[in-house]
Amino acid sequence: MLHYTVVFLVIAIVAALLGFTGIAAGAAEIAKILFFIFIILFVISLIMGLMRRK
Repeated sequence: MLHYTVVFLVIAIVAALLGFTGIAAGAAEIAKILFFIFIILFVISLIMGLMRRK
């Protein structure tokens, strides 16, 4: 999932450099959403891993 976040971030940067503001905004928003989902899943798996040890 982090891979897709980086891909959409790169698409947003390239689109912004070329002047496609609508596409850049959409790709940046998708990258932001995927990044937060990744962070939430990481924290959940970290907590579950710490609980499993005990």
